[in-house]
Amino acid sequence: MAFDHRRIHIWNRSEPTDGPVVYWMQRDQRSEDNWALLYAQEQALLMKQPLLVVFCIVPGFLGATLRQYGFMIKGLEITCRKLARHNIPFNLLRGLPPDVIPRFLVENEAGMLVTDFNPLRMTTEWRRRLSEHIEVPFHEVDAHNIIPSRFISDKSEYAAFTLRKKVERLLPEFLCDFPPLVKQRKTDDFPEIHPPDWPKVLKSCEVDRKVAEVEWIVPGEVAAVAAMHDFIKNRLEQYHTDRNFPDKKGQSDLSPYLHFGHLSAQRLAFEVQRAEADLESKMAFLEELIVRRELADNFCLHNPNYDHFEGFQPWAKASLNKHRDDPREYTYSLEQFEQAQTHDPLWNAAQQEMVITGKMHGFMRMYWAKKILEWTPSTEEAMSIAIYLNDKYELEGRDPSGYAGVAWSIGGTHDRPWGDRNIFGMIRYMNYQGCKRKFNVENYIRSNSKS
Repeated sequence: MAFDHRRIHIWNRSEPTDGPVVYWMQRDQRSEDNWALLYAQEQALLMKQPLLVVFCIVPGFLGATLRQYGFMIKGLEITCRKLARHNIPFNLLRGLPPDVIPRFLVENEAGMLVTDFNPLRMTTEWRRRLSEHIEVPFHEVDAHNIIPSRFISDKSEYAAFTLRKKVERLLPEFLCDFPPLVKQRKTDDFPEIHPPDWPKVLKSCEVDRKVAEVEWIVPGEVAAVAAMHDFIKNRLEQYHTDRNFPDKKGQSDLSPYLHFGHLSAQRLAFEVQRAEADLESKMAFLEELIVRRELADNFCLHNPNYDHFEGFQPWAKASLNKHRDDPREYTYSLEQFEQAQTHDPLWNAAQQEMVITGKMHGFMRMYWAKKILEWTPSTEEAMSIAIYLNDKYELEGRDPSGYAGVAWSIGGTHDRPWGDRNIFGMIRYMNYQGCKRKFNVENYIRSNSKS
């Protein structure tokens, strides 16, 4: 395989040594269509060494609950089985990666460490700390973005149109099919493959168990591929007309699979591109999947304050500061927001949709976040509440797209200044009457209200 080295970021310059190649799986939790795993295998074959996969169960990862941990661990169980069919051992570690991975490398006399790409502050700090405390080469491979995030831009892009130009130019080079993972040859000293006791692993996770797992979606890469084909066959044709109507089932519902890496965005784009479907629908979907998703990764990679007021554009900070002391007709506490106890039945229905199902329609997420800004004493508090609720209840919380979406709604990130108004300043405004003109609000409220 001729590997595209534009996907690789080198974290240290240590010299390769004899010993297994270790792939630290983090964001891309799948065995197929995974550039980081394929690169690790390529290196193992070149070095004539075995390939090992390791995953770290981190306690309390950014407020994730049983809902997210359950989905993740059940997906990892599928990936572990598929790796075993390729004779690739899967190792489950507990603890922070900078603490447990160096010990694993020493115990297994590893010769190289490979990981996937994640732009969030915490995971970037993990990789930095690891790079300083291990003595083997440490390479990162972007397996999440179709066009590698570090390659496409070296700065925070102003808006979708600035990144879109680069995507249009580079996409033909990167949107291709994947080579297969090779079955690893066993040798006399090959390590035994002992899969973890997965129900015991989930039971032992120290997480908030009040937020229950959801049943409408099946975790894992096998189910993800099946869901992809179902969407392409049954809903892609109408995507451009139905996607922005919260009272219709017009979205793909694939975002949890993309967030946990059970499904490759590149595989999804490749299959959509060659599908026999309405061209306008295909283009609208690929805009969301590629431009908007990769813009969110770019935002988090180059803006360390992606989840704070300080990360907004200067015009947005100045405008919001100008209206900082504007009176609010309504103000609510975190507890009232969380319990969907506002005066607005549409907002309450959106909150209930998220609490019960672990997802919220994309249009409603904009309205939901903007109303939190309108009904809290400060922009900082609005950001904190929106991110807390999103990360606690959304299956795909703690994701660049979520942080970018909240920053767009509350702080005008990737948007332009609009007419100046109370509280919002020049941030784009949304209201109940506008929603009524767009879709059947009563049906949406009826479908998502408390019983």
